[in-house]
Amino acid sequence: MVRDGRSRRKVVGYLIQIFLAFLGLYISSLYNYLLFHSLAEIFAVVVAAGIFMITWNSRSFSDNDYILMLGIAFLFVAALDLLHALAYGGIGIFQNYDVNLPIKLWLAGRFFQSVSLLVAPYFLTHRLNIPIMFTIYILALSAVISSVFYFHFLPDYYIVGTGLTAFKKYSEYVISLALLGALAYLRLRWELLDPRVVFFMGLSIFCTIASELVFTMYFDATDFVNLVGHFLKIIAFLFIYIAIIDTGLKYPYLLLFHDLKRREEELQAALNRVKQLRGMLPICASCKKIRDDKGYWQQVEVYIKDHADVDFSHGICPDCRKKLYPEISGDS
Repeated sequence: MVRDGRSRRKVVGYLIQIFLAFLGLYISSLYNYLLFHSLAEIFAVVVAAGIFMITWNSRSFSDNDYILMLGIAFLFVAALDLLHALAYGGIGIFQNYDVNLPIKLWLAGRFFQSVSLLVAPYFLTHRLNIPIMFTIYILALSAVISSVFYFHFLPDYYIVGTGLTAFKKYSEYVISLALLGALAYLRLRWELLDPRVVFFMGLSIFCTIASELVFTMYFDATDFVNLVGHFLKIIAFLFIYIAIIDTGLKYPYLLLFHDLKRREEELQAALNRVKQLRGMLPICASCKKIRDDKGYWQQVEVYIKDHADVDFSHGICPDCRKKLYPEISGDS
């Protein structure tokens, strides 16, 4: 009871802190939307970079390539989100670009994130080739930067005075579908991860989908709908922070060694079954039935099948064949 009370107080304390942080962000948006946007994106960049640092520095002793794959992916997501924040209107770093620049970088980051989340569960049962994966992401990032900053062949995503273009909305829908696929794929492989990780990863993906759908509905980059979309992104990154960074630091055996822990549990279960067949077994001297712990008498094969991972196939030995079927035994 005391422990439950402490846990509830801790949860309430966390919720109050999150509420106050969100209230502060909302107040900052009223004061200066650029300030709010910068804080929201910096939080996402820090979390994404933290995921990479946790997974990368634990790769030598971790057996979880799913987490390592996400760590590599979120390094590049962090790079694109940082570029998006620096390209936002009012920052003034990238000159001679219109309002479409930060939107293109935003969508590129979400494409990287959604496709990575969709592919990552594959590496729960397959090994990750780190050099090849880095090469793929570096080439993809180079292609994005080249197309956005130099070649300018991507269509407009936003037209001032008109709002979002159809291409931008369809892009968000494609990202949402990829995230739905990632959620379904993760659900199929849930038994290969710790339930805590699966739960918070699922919440993160769900909030990201909600964020993407909200970003199909805003008219101005500083309106309330856009604000809601960014809050949903913050919540999504908060959940993935809990799933990977918080779990990795507090419960590393759940995140990094879950497969080892699962194998240990399977081995212990097998040992328990083996132990059940050790010791002295009471057996009938006449019919050879075995008495179990509850006092019931069972056939030998039934008892062994219930206490070990063994199946029986029945035949007849030469001695019994001579006794039971002398006419076909060849000895009559």
